[in-house]
Amino acid sequence: MTHIWQAVDQDLETLRQAGQYKRLKNLTRPMGPDSTIEGAGDVIVLCSNDYLGLASDPEVTAAAIDAQKKWGAGTASVRFICGTFDYHRVLETQIADLSATEDATTYVSCWNANEAVLPTLMAAGGDSVMAISDELNHASIIDAIRLGRQINKSAQSKVYKHSDMEHLEQLLKDHASIRNKIVVTDGVFSMEGDIAKLDVVQRLCSEHGAMLIVDDSHGVGVCGPTGKGVAEHCGVHGKIDCLTGTLGKALGGAAGGYIASRKNLIDLMVQKSRPQLFSNALPAATAGAATKAIEILTRDNTRIEKLRENVHYIREGLKSRGFETVDGPSAITPILLGETSKAIAASKRLLELGVFVIGFGYPVVPEGTARLRVQISAAHEKHHLDRALDAFSKL
Repeated sequence: MTHIWQAVDQDLETLRQAGQYKRLKNLTRPMGPDSTIEGAGDVIVLCSNDYLGLASDPEVTAAAIDAQKKWGAGTASVRFICGTFDYHRVLETQIADLSATEDATTYVSCWNANEAVLPTLMAAGGDSVMAISDELNHASIIDAIRLGRQINKSAQSKVYKHSDMEHLEQLLKDHASIRNKIVVTDGVFSMEGDIAKLDVVQRLCSEHGAMLIVDDSHGVGVCGPTGKGVAEHCGVHGKIDCLTGTLGKALGGAAGGYIASRKNLIDLMVQKSRPQLFSNALPAATAGAATKAIEILTRDNTRIEKLRENVHYIREGLKSRGFETVDGPSAITPILLGETSKAIAASKRLLELGVFVIGFGYPVVPEGTARLRVQISAAHEKHHLDRALDAFSKL
């Protein structure tokens, strides 16, 4: 046996010993407000990103089927060769309109989108470029900045304390001599459930000549009066330099990501971003589902209003049972438990009680901050939430 296989086995054993080994659950019927898990039976689902309940919506699934019948299973090529189809531009025009930007382009995931925009811009910045990142940003942003520094050895990066606007302002002042500064933040912080102070971040970037990039994967379809995201919630919709997001959460729940920005930045992404140059384009079914999901989101606010009612109901119910929750406009409610083993044990017990909630521990979150992450959908009815709250009472 070569040494690397021994290292693989040792790493897996370390995860098992630390209680961090993830045992995947096998769902045997479609995901909705409830589902069936092999070995656990029927459960209430409180861990899905399907915030608007569109993943199994009849209109959305029908649109996916129609698109696949018309266009086939996939593009069989990358965009710049022969993989750009009409449906890509239809979807990208929708995304640009939703984002209040000039243009947009799509990727197979938001991870790809972040690893497209940040390294490409950091390379374009030459010998005077710095990425400034919130300390609780998503792993894809962290990895994208690392990649950007590998590609451009002159590039620098700094991290500001979570949502600490004084620290961000100080970093911008301290590095005023850096010509090309890029500030990047999540819109909704996925493990905390809180939102970025985008009104302040946008003002600071404008004052100090920095580009602002916002990954609003958990915000679009959830936050803002019409569900356009955290920028709309904070009153700066249309003022963000560059937005990245996903089609795999509120916007249909399938897969795919995007970058929305000025036409020249999008053109640069099409010409130079490696995740688009070397990966097949979005398949038709995924794009068709997302197109219909955006159409549903923009034609009425019914699902958004129901989602907010459900979030309020579950948070108040958890509080009355002694659990500490966060307030805010997102659909994410973390319950801090401390040690990873405690979060995993709580998740296992809830599954026994018929509720599917995931326990998150190190290295997904810092040591000592393990948690259950409760996520709510517009698809939940009161009886789903009451059953879940009953399980939390027993927990």
